[in-house]
Formats: sequence, C-alpha cells, structure tokens
Amino acid sequence: MTMTQKVLASHAGLDKVVAGQLIEANLDMVLGNDITAPVAINEMEKAGLNSVFSTTKISLVMDHFTPNKDIKAAEQCKKVREFARKHGIVNFFDVGEMGIEHALLPEKGIVKAGDCIIGADSHTCTYGALGAFSTGVGSTDMAAGMATGKAWFKVPGAIKFNLVGKFSENVSGKDLILHIIGKIGVDGALYKSMEFCGDGVANLTMDDRLCVANMAIEAGAKNGIFPVDEKTVAYMTKAGVTDYKVFTPDTDAEYDEEMTIDLAALKPTVSFPHLPENTKTLDEIGERIAIDQVVIGSCTNGWLSDLEVAAKVLNGKKVAKGMRCIIIPGTQQIYLDALRSGFIETFIEAGAVVSTPTCGPCLGGHTGILAAGERAVATTNRNFVGRMGHTESEVYLASPYVAANVALTGYLG
Repeated sequence: MTMTQKVLASHAGLDKVVAGQLIEANLDMVLGNDITAPVAINEMEKAGLNSVFSTTKISLVMDHFTPNKDIKAAEQCKKVREFARKHGIVNFFDVGEMGIEHALLPEKGIVKAGDCIIGADSHTCTYGALGAFSTGVGSTDMAAGMATGKAWFKVPGAIKFNLVGKFSENVSGKDLILHIIGKIGVDGALYKSMEFCGDGVANLTMDDRLCVANMAIEAGAKNGIFPVDEKTVAYMTKAGVTDYKVFTPDTDAEYDEEMTIDLAALKPTVSFPHLPENTKTLDEIGERIAIDQVVIGSCTNGWLSDLEVAAKVLNGKKVAKGMRCIIIPGTQQIYLDALRSGFIETFIEAGAVVSTPTCGPCLGGHTGILAAGERAVATTNRNFVGRMGHTESEVYLASPYVAANVALTGYLG
C-alpha cells in the first residue's frame, strides 16, 4: 500500500485497501470556514441532527470574510459563532484569534501525522505535508462528518514523485508545485494521491512542503502527502503535538505513475492566466507585462519564511509608482513574528500595506479586488477567470521572491 492507503486502511479498521475500494473511515478532524460551515450547519438542521460527534475534533475558522466585510458576511459568521457556542466547539477561531485556516491548524498542532482529515475547503490537502491524509469535501459531507465523525471515501490510486537534489537560490516549493502542475496539467492527478518521496524531500522546508501539498488539488489530486522525517517531527513538537502516527509506503506499493524531479534544475516559475498549468519560467516570459497589484500571502505562501523572502527583496527600496502591494501574514503569530523581525516596518516603508490574516483577495472576497483590465501577480493558488475580481482581470501565480520583485518594477518579466 501507499502512504495514503495505509492511513485510510487504519481509519477504516481494515488490514488492507486497494485503489477504487469504497470505505467508511473514522475522522480525526472536520474543518469548516465562514463560507462553507454555514451551509453545513443548515444541512445538519434540515436533517434533524442536533449534536456533534466531538467538541475537539471540529475546527471552525472565520478567515474568508473577517473582520466582516458586509452584512451578508456578518450573518454567515454569526451563524457559525452561535453554532460553536451551542455545541461547545473548542477549536473555534474568530477575529483576534483566527488565521488563514490552513496555516493556523498546523501551527496550533490541531492536525498531525497519521490523521484522517476532511475540510469543506478544497485546500484542506495542505496537511499532507505533515504525513496526514487530508482532503477537501463539500459542505454536505462536512455536515455528516460533524454529526457522525465518519466519511465515505473511494481509495485513490497514486502518482509517486521522486525528488532529488536541492533548490537553487531563489527557488522554492511554490516553483516546484507550479512546475509539476505545468508538466501534468490541472487534471493530471485526477482523484489520485500525489505522494512525494526521495532524498530531495529532506532539502524542503516544512513551509515548502505545506505549499506543495496545498496545491495538489490544482492538479486535480485527492490529496498530496509527504513522508514524516526529522523536520516534520520538529515542526509538530514545536506545535505541542505528541500523539502522532507515522505511516510509510510498502516497498512494493503500486503507483499509477512515477516521476523524478531534479530540484536543482528548477527555475522561478509563473502560472499565466487562466489556469495554474499555464506555466513559464522567468526566462521564458520575453516581453515585459505591466502589473497593477501584487499580493503576498494566502494559505499557500503566508508563512514567516515567505514574508522574510519578500522583506529581503523590498528592504530599503520602494514599490513602483502606481503599484498596489498587499502583504497578508498567514496567522496572528506569523504577523507578530514578522513584526518582531522588522519585516512589517520594511513593508510599510517600501510602500506596501499589511493586512490582518485573511483569505481576502485570493477568492475575490475583499482586500484587493481587481477591476476590468487589471493584472495581479499573487502568491495565491488559483488564477481562474474572475478569481480575484472582474472577469476581465488577470492573475499570475508566483513565489514571494518573484512577486516582491514585480512590486519593485511594476512589470513581470
């Protein structure tokens, strides 16, 4: 069995599972946010489900439209607040405590190696960086999960990505996952597990791994997963985790496909509109493209290391005239650490703005909506038509290093 199959077998109480098999698995965590949780709560009420399976294995994070951007957002959050209060949900995070959900849960040790996790948000696959099976589901499945602590899955097949070598300077996990998506396409791993292994894994930081696992869904994958090593254990230990489980793939595990990637051969990579698979390396872009806005943050690249990269590029310089540069730390703790490290001062002196942790502009919610004809370079994870605002706007996906440099020049390429 693969790593993912072993986690699923364990949670289904089975000795073995195979790709395509339907199973019912016990859940370690059910996640929702201020957009998806209200729908799940409504479904629970419609079904007459008046209790939750656990007060500690449900996480509700108000991160998309908080602080509330309008009346509708306020009503959404109010519904979740009342539900959390009624059922005594321990892991409820609102203004002042919340962060972007997929940065917050690993930071707080709420998710860990060996877990089986569902979330009513497609980027729930982030937690595979810790060696967990973690996947996004619809709000109806979230409702069933909150009530029963169980979920149905079709066991996925897997693609094995053998990583070798080490990144060159200014290349990161974002470039790796954009390279992979550019290579296999947005449906290249459709309903499969993207399993990362090889000597090169040790050269990826945890922030790199979290970024890569986060964007597995952009290749159509059911989940992405990394092996647990010393870096994983150190990360979980810092977050206060002690009761984790390590699953390793069998030496004769069956994979649908195998791919070897030399990290040293990768270059800074950009996804052009309007799909993450439309990738070019910086030296392939050619003619310079005028950019109106840069966004550095999101559940993909809102980690402290990302802000450090951006601060190094912007230090002592000014963003281009007419450029809107928006910096969004992933959590309150990251915000505080960036403040103490002097990064926030660097950003403000450079002419950027710093936001409370939020998904905000990534989904075209608030804090940086694009008008018709405007272009943004963003460290977010999707660049679909209208993703960050008007349907006639454009989003280019890139690493914090590339995005910060664009902020200085006003041009991509």
